[in-house]
Amino acid sequence: MPWFVLYTKSRSEKLVADGLRKRNIEVYCPLRLVKRKWSDRYKIVEEPLFRSYCFVNLEENERSRVFGVPGFVRYLFWLNKPAIVRQEEIDLIKNMLNDFEHDSLEIHRFDVSDKVRIDSGAFMHHQGEIVSRQGKKLYLYLESLGISISVDSSKTKIEKLKNG
Repeated sequence: MPWFVLYTKSRSEKLVADGLRKRNIEVYCPLRLVKRKWSDRYKIVEEPLFRSYCFVNLEENERSRVFGVPGFVRYLFWLNKPAIVRQEEIDLIKNMLNDFEHDSLEIHRFDVSDKVRIDSGAFMHHQGEIVSRQGKKLYLYLESLGISISVDSSKTKIEKLKNG
């Protein structure tokens, strides 16, 4: 079964997902943990990874089952057809979110001249050398591409290479 993309009212992603689950419809609303500041404290809250979007796993002829769910606006279309997301792409989103759960985070100390491999993002699988750092921001030289880049080590999965 394909995954269809639903467009929701603003800030209604969780409401739509709950309504779909009550109708026994398989739904995926990717959530991420974010630290928010209140006047007196910080709190970790869940917020949607994609604002105003949810994914439903339905057969084409069952698409009408989502109509009437509070917060649902419409299906997203691409080239005059309902937008479809492959199962592999849903799995990639789930894996990416799982890689960055608070319990599984590893703390690495990166120093200038360390050899590293980037394991997420646009430069995934590229290796480089740290030329400088400022807090969580690392400046890398990627010899294979002949370029220097900066990456936020709190948002990018980076592995320190041994013998580096």
